[in-house]
Amino acid sequence: MTDPHDVRWMKAAIDLSRRCPPSATAFSVGAIIVSATDEEVASGYSREFDPLEHAEEAALTKLVDRPDNAVGSTLYSTLEPCSARASRLLSCTALVLRSGITRVVIAWREPPLFVEGRGYELLTAAGIAVDELPECADEARQVNDHLAPG
Repeated sequence: MTDPHDVRWMKAAIDLSRRCPPSATAFSVGAIIVSATDEEVASGYSREFDPLEHAEEAALTKLVDRPDNAVGSTLYSTLEPCSARASRLLSCTALVLRSGITRVVIAWREPPLFVEGRGYELLTAAGIAVDELPECADEARQVNDHLAPG
């Protein structure tokens, strides 16, 4: 059974994803980092500060001066964190693995529209708990209706 706290945080991440400037070449994603005490420590959305920025990257960047806030936390992302990027040195999956985040909750897995998504597999192989909320997937996908179906 899905934890109502997970659904609440994912709905908040979906709301963030609606703030993304539209792009024909990237998904609109929202991300929230939540502490073990169920408090938001950072959030971000795709293209928040930079046209190439991903949501997880935006949220984690806000913790640069306080990296301990990510340790033991949960990342809620409306889309599986990317496992490969052409525009940055590190993928969002690599950033999560370096952050101290111990759990990732996603609404849906990345379709092969831009890259072949392997974030779920890489995170779980590294010992990160990854949970998917299929009941939130349609709402997260609707934010990306401007892209080809995936």
